[in-house]
Amino acid sequence: MSALSVTDPTSFSNAHEVIVTGLDLELDIDFRSKTLQGQVNLTLEKLVDGIDVVVLDTRDVTISSVIDKQTGQTLEYNLGENVGAFGSKLTIKLPATGDKSCELTIQYKTSPKCSALQWLNPEQTAGKRQPYMFSQCQAIHCRSLIPCQDTPHVKCPYTARISAPTEIKVLMSALLCGSEPRSDKPGYSVYKFEQKVPMPAYLIAIVAGDIVSRDIGPRSKVWSEEELVDKAQYEFMETESMLQTAERLLGPYVWGHYDLLVLPPSFPYGGMENPCLTFVTPTLLAGDRSLADVVAHEISHSWTGNLVTNGTFEHFWLNEGNTMLVERKIAGALAKSEQYRQFKSLCGWNTLVETVTVLMKENPEYTKLVLDLKGIDPDDSFSTIPYEKGHAFLFYLESLVGGPAVFDPFMKSYIEKFKYKSITTTDWKDYLLSYFSEQASSGVFDGVDWDGWLFGEGMPPVKPKYDTTLADVCENLAKRWRDCSDEQLTDFNYSDIENFLSVQVEQFLSTFLNFEPLSHTKIEKMGECYKFNNITNAEIKFRWLRVCIKSHYEPAVSKALQFVTDVGRMKFVVPIYRELYDWESSRDRAIDTFKTNKRQMHATTVLATKKVLHLK
Repeated sequence: MSALSVTDPTSFSNAHEVIVTGLDLELDIDFRSKTLQGQVNLTLEKLVDGIDVVVLDTRDVTISSVIDKQTGQTLEYNLGENVGAFGSKLTIKLPATGDKSCELTIQYKTSPKCSALQWLNPEQTAGKRQPYMFSQCQAIHCRSLIPCQDTPHVKCPYTARISAPTEIKVLMSALLCGSEPRSDKPGYSVYKFEQKVPMPAYLIAIVAGDIVSRDIGPRSKVWSEEELVDKAQYEFMETESMLQTAERLLGPYVWGHYDLLVLPPSFPYGGMENPCLTFVTPTLLAGDRSLADVVAHEISHSWTGNLVTNGTFEHFWLNEGNTMLVERKIAGALAKSEQYRQFKSLCGWNTLVETVTVLMKENPEYTKLVLDLKGIDPDDSFSTIPYEKGHAFLFYLESLVGGPAVFDPFMKSYIEKFKYKSITTTDWKDYLLSYFSEQASSGVFDGVDWDGWLFGEGMPPVKPKYDTTLADVCENLAKRWRDCSDEQLTDFNYSDIENFLSVQVEQFLSTFLNFEPLSHTKIEKMGECYKFNNITNAEIKFRWLRVCIKSHYEPAVSKALQFVTDVGRMKFVVPIYRELYDWESSRDRAIDTFKTNKRQMHATTVLATKKVLHLK
C-alpha cells in the first residue's frame, strides 16, 4: 500500500510526498551521560514532483547538522516547537536536484530523558556488574531515539553500527553481522547489524548490557543476564515448535533468527515483538513453562504486525486481534486441544468485560476497535481492547464462515496478500469479503453489525459461542466458595485444584472479581489450602492479590506493594495500584510506595500509575 493513501494523526511526517526507503545508524552509547550520539543516514524517495522539503518526527533530540551525503553540502533545517508526546517537527530543505532520490546524514544526540530508552545502573540489574540500557519504541517513541518518519505506514530496511564499552553486549532488532574492537577508542567495540526486511520505525530496538545466551532451537537463542539464563532456557524450549506451528498457519518465517531477550523487571509489557529479538518480561519465568503463551503471541507478530502492519495506530486492532487469534491457535495446536483454545478465548472475553466495564469506564471512546487518535498519544488509549475485542470479532467471523478449517486458509492468504505492507481496516474488510465472496453472496455476513463491531463503544454487538467445558469447573468451584458458610470450609482441600491447568487457576480467581468480597475467614482458608500465599507464578499471584484487596484483607497490602515494586509489568502494576488507591486505608501507603520507587520504573508505567493514583 502506498503511503499516499494513509494519513497518520500521530506523525508530523510528509510521507505522502517524500518517503524514507532506507535507514542506517552510526551511534555511540554513553552510559555516563545516558545518551546516544552519532548520525542517521536516510535514503529518501520523492513521491511528488517538485517537492523540496522532507518533514521528520523528533522528540527531545539535539540536531548538530544535516548534510547531503552525495555532495557534502550542508542543508537548511528547522526544528519546530515541542508538542508534548508528539515531539517536534523537523523540516529539512532537500538538495536542489532533479533526482527522485537522495541521501541525508543527520548528526544528532539523544536526550537523557529520551522516552524510548531506559537506563539502569549496575545495582538495578541482577548481576550488579554493568549498566544496562534497553529501548521501547512502540507506539511513537522512536522519534526520541532517531529523527525518522515515525509512523507504521512507512516501512524500510535498516543497518546499524553501534559502539559500546567492550564488556557490554549490544543487540538490535536485526541480524548481528559481527563486532570488532575500535582502533580509535581502546576499550570500545563496534557491533554491526543488518535488517533486510522492511519494517516500521516502532520495531527498531536496541539493548546493551551484561547479557549472555543459550540455544533454544536451530534458529533461536535466549538472552539474559547470567543469573537468569539457564532458567530462561528451560522456560522457552518450546519456541521452535511454536515457530513451526505458526509457519504451518501463516507461511514461511522471513526474519532469519528468532531470539528472545529476558529484560530486567522494569520492562513495562509482557513482550515486545521486535524482529529477530523479542523482548519479554521476567515475570514469564514460572518454572513450568505455563506462561510461555506470551512467546506464542510475540512469534505470531512476526506475521501479523511485523509482516502485515497496521497503517496507523488507529487500526492497532489489526495487529493485536489477529495476533491473539494466531497465538491461541498455536496454544491449541501444541496442547492438541481445540477445547483449550476456546477456553483461552473465553478467558479473553472475560478480560474484555472487565476492561470495558471497569478499566475504561471513564474513557469509553477508547473501547472502539477503530480509534480516532487526532491529538491523542497512542499510549493514552492503550488497553486490552484491540487484543480481546479484536480477537472476539475474528473468532465470531471464523465461526460464521465454517470454523478454523475454512478460516485458516484465509489467514494464510491474507498474509500473502499484504506482506511487507501497512494496511487499514478498510483494506482488511475488503479482502475478507472478496475472499469469502461466495459466502457473502449467500448471506453469511448479512447479520454482521460491522459498524457496531468496528466503531461502537463498549462490549461487542454479539458474544461468540465458546466451549465452556474447562471454564465451568473453575466457575463452579468459585461459586462453592462464594455460597458456603464458614463452617463448611473444611470441605475444601488442595485436591480441588490439583488437576487444574495454571490458566484454570487464573480463571478460578478471576471469577471472584465479579462476586461480592469474600470474608477474611474464607480468604485465609483459601490461601492456606491452595497454597496461594507462596505462589511464584506471577499471573496467579496477581489475581490472588486482587481477590485479597477486594476483600480488604489487611495482611495482603504489604505483599501487594512488594509485588508492584518487584515487577514492572503494567498489566500487574496499574490494576493493583488502582485498587489499593480505591481502598482508603491502603491509599497513602500505595502513594508513598510509588513515590519511593518510581525512579526504578519505566517511564510508560510511571505515567499510567500516576493516573490511577490521581497524581500530577
